[in-house]
Amino acid sequence: MLMLGIDAALARTSVALVRDGVPVAERAVAGGRGHATALAPMVASVLAEAEVAALDLDGVAVTVGPGSFTGIRAALALAHGLALASGCPLAGVTVAEVLAAALPAGSRIVWCAIDSRRGRVFLDTGGMARAVALDALPRASGPIAVTGDAAVAVAARLAARGDDVLLSDARSPRASDVARVGARRLAGALPPLAAQPLYIDPPEAKLPAVGLRAAPVG
Repeated sequence: MLMLGIDAALARTSVALVRDGVPVAERAVAGGRGHATALAPMVASVLAEAEVAALDLDGVAVTVGPGSFTGIRAALALAHGLALASGCPLAGVTVAEVLAAALPAGSRIVWCAIDSRRGRVFLDTGGMARAVALDALPRASGPIAVTGDAAVAVAARLAARGDDVLLSDARSPRASDVARVGARRLAGALPPLAAQPLYIDPPEAKLPAVGLRAAPVG
């Protein structure tokens, strides 16, 4: 299966082409700005390196969040366009799923902690992600491995209260892992997940409270 993985949910933007689980070509750009302008050229670059066309793709996978509003929207728009143009299926994957896939198999419970930049973290403890304050982290039912860009802060709080916690190196998704998780989803090994934004907090932009003024008559 030839899968294209796209990620712009956190600070690193990456695109990868993976054939039967093995990366064929991959590009990554550090930094949280410029997602919209960087993604399309990166896709063109990996396809050119592998000498394949978009029509050759068997599937496209994209991270749906939680993370950057701008990055998630840009990645999803591109992924939907590529899937539609190539006629291949599209799989959504969460940041938590991708970071968990980057870890070796073990007995620890994997927590994914994403910086919400609002004094809290988006925390996925193996189910639905929610926003929590660092001082209100839930209790763990066993040994934990923490992933995500807020992993250092969360692991420090857990260790300070005596929890058995391992700070992992999985901080930001890699597009090759996005593609691998997406391939498993399309094969039916994971439950379906629509390629739609996974937002925990509402957008900061607010519509005006008053309604639109009626159009003039005449």
